[in-house]
Formats: sequence, structure tokens, C-alpha cells
Amino acid sequence: MILFSSMAILISLILALISFWLPLMTPDTEKLSPYECGFDPLASARLPYSMRFFLVAILFLLFDLEIALLLPTPWAIQLSNPIAALTWASVIIILLTLGFIYEWLQGALEWAE
Repeated sequence: MILFSSMAILISLILALISFWLPLMTPDTEKLSPYECGFDPLASARLPYSMRFFLVAILFLLFDLEIALLLPTPWAIQLSNPIAALTWASVIIILLTLGFIYEWLQGALEWAE
């Protein structure tokens, strides 16, 4: 028991020291920036916002919501009536696929024209 605890503490300390030491080796301007979106935090806040970036973010949220809605499906299959759960999961997938095809055909997914 003591050997297991000491090994766990030793490995945790080694990993913590590596995680503090490793990023200091190659600092980068993007890594040092407080924003990950590429905006300059010191520039004017009145710059025009890219509608394409906004659309991609909305599509990401939509398909992220799909994952959240479909996550309980494996547990729902174990219910007494798994057909209802599979039907609703299929409806969600079909609706999202039709929406994705519609967006694709409208050209909303084209980054550059």
C-alpha cells in the first residue's frame, strides 16, 4: 500500500514538473496571447466581424449539440422499448444531415469564394 502511494505521488510530481518546465522552452506569441481566436486584443473593438467565422462557430455548436443529444442512446437501447429511442436518434441524425446538405448546397460552407 505504501509502495503504491509513493509511486503515485512520485509520478504525479514528475508529471507536474514536466508540465511546468516544458512550455517555458518554446514560448510563442500565439501561446502568450490571451485570445485564441486570432484577434489582436490591443486593436480597435470596432473592426468588422467575419461572418464566415461566425457561421463556422454556429455550425460547430449545432453539431456539438448533436453529440449531446445522441449520448444517451446506448443506455436507452437497454430499456424495455429500445425502438422508440432508436427512432428519435434516427430522426435527429436525419434532420441534421438534411440541414448539413442544405448548408452545403447553399454554399455556406465555402470559406473562400
